[in-house]
Order: sequence, then structure tokens, then C-alpha cells
Amino acid sequence: MKRANITVLGGGTGLSVLLRGLKQFPVDISAIVTVADDGGSSGRLREELQIPPPGDVRNVLVALSEVEPLVEELFQHRFTNGSGLHGHSLGNLLLAGMSSITGDFAQGVQEISRVLNVKGKVIPASNSHLTLVAEMEDGRVIRGESKIPEAGGKIHRVHLEPEHPRAMGEALQSIEQADLIVLGPGSLYTSIIPNLLVPGMKEALFASNAPKLYICNVMTQPGETDGYSVGDHIQAIHDHLGAPVVDHVLLNTQEIPEGFAEKYEEEGAYYVEVDEERLEKMGIHVIAEDLLTITENLLRHDAMKVSRRLVSLL
Repeated sequence: MKRANITVLGGGTGLSVLLRGLKQFPVDISAIVTVADDGGSSGRLREELQIPPPGDVRNVLVALSEVEPLVEELFQHRFTNGSGLHGHSLGNLLLAGMSSITGDFAQGVQEISRVLNVKGKVIPASNSHLTLVAEMEDGRVIRGESKIPEAGGKIHRVHLEPEHPRAMGEALQSIEQADLIVLGPGSLYTSIIPNLLVPGMKEALFASNAPKLYICNVMTQPGETDGYSVGDHIQAIHDHLGAPVVDHVLLNTQEIPEGFAEKYEEEGAYYVEVDEERLEKMGIHVIAEDLLTITENLLRHDAMKVSRRLVSLL
């Protein structure tokens, strides 16, 4: 029997957490990963070597890898001293090295996937060196993924520079062959939408008959989605694509434990309000479940619960 194909688009920690759960199930996974990061080790390598930033790709490779914990630890190891090495993670350096050997970032990712015995495909959204640009509602223009949430104010829309990077053929193919397409979880404007702005992605999504599900964040993100409801998140995706594409949304109904809400509010993050009537009007099927887990004092989606729910849709 043919295994079902799930294609997940995103970046950041949320995507890695989900994939650790999803790889436990008998499905074929393709992870399309954003390449607009410009902070930290990734940002330095990107500028110095003119390659896409390796950080998000590294995290996804590790999440899907089937190796000894020590190898995983080695890949994620971050140097804390040495003037040139300080702040770099070993995995980022290995990805940069493999890109240099193969002459191509995406090819480098494929080779490292073999070394790490990765379960599934990890595909950078583009092989180009991209910059994320936000146009704010007050008219300001902010360049650079890491600077956008810090700018304060409301984001009107984001775009990529250069505007027409080449999409990875493999990314478009994985959307075409998917039995389920998942957007998120992750930062709306800096992890999810940048993937959708790469030319060809939008068309591939519209052409696919697979259900398209958005995993909504539990909390708003300061500087990015302040005051956003679930409907606002989905509307932002549709505005950037120019037409509706999401037909299911997976959201959490579990109450946030006391003490946690206050902790997040201190940082300016609030529970994302569920505007069910609006979602109904938008024609979106709501899947509401208890999905939370607490790890390292942070609220996260429970990878196994979310994965189980996704697989049940196939």
C-alpha cells in the first residue's frame, strides 16, 4: 500500500517540534523550510558565503534524523568561545561546508540528510539568498527577518528581495504530490508566509486538491501578530496569496495553566482568540482539540497529539 505524503511548510522551532512527532507515523514527509533568516550564526554565514541561511534547515534535519543522541548533540553544538567560531553551531558550519563541496545549498542539504539518516525530505524553499522586507501600516519599511518583530507596530505586508527567486523544483513537486498540506506551526510573517512568496509556490498550492491545514499558534507574537485572532492569521495568508487556500484549521482548546498566561503577558503575548463565526463564514473547517504540553517552562504544541490528528485526516 502506498504511504500518504504530507508536505509541511514553515520554519523555526514550531516546525521542528511537529516533525519529531510526525516521523513516528507511517507517512512520507516533505518539509519545505523558510530561508529568510538573517540573525545569529545563520546571518553571518549567509552574508560571508552568500548561501541561504542554514539555521532553520539544520533544526529540521535534526528533528527528522535517525541518529544516536550524541550525533544530534554534536550537530546542534554551539561554540561559546573562539573569535571566529563564537556563536556558530557546528551543524550550520557543516551545511555551509557541504554547500561549498557540492557547489549548491540544496544539494548540500540532501547530502547531509544522508549522513544524518533523515526520515523524509528537507527542502529549502529557494536556493537563493533572500531578504524578507516588511511594509508597516505606518509606512515604514523594515528589512531583515530578525529586525521585523523588533520594529514595533503593525505589519501591513511582507515581500522578498529579490522579488523573483527561483523556487526549488522539488518543493513544487512535493506540493503537487501531497495528500495533505500543512502550514505551520510557526511565526506567521517570518516563518510561514515567506515560503508562500517564492514564485511558483502559490500556483502549486492552488493547483493541489489536497486538504490544506493551518496549525494556528496558541499565543500571539509580540511585534508580529499583536491582537490577532485565528481568523486574522488565516486572512493574512490569504491576502499574501491573493485568494483563499486554507480549508482546515487546527487549534488548541486546552486552558493555559495559571501562571503561564501572566508569564506570557509580561512578554506581550496573549492567547489567540478563536473567532468561530468568522471562520465559518470563511468556509474553514475548525478542528479544535487539547493540544498543549509544557516543556522547559514554555507552552508548546504536543507533537504526538498534533501528528495523530493530522494523520487521522488522511
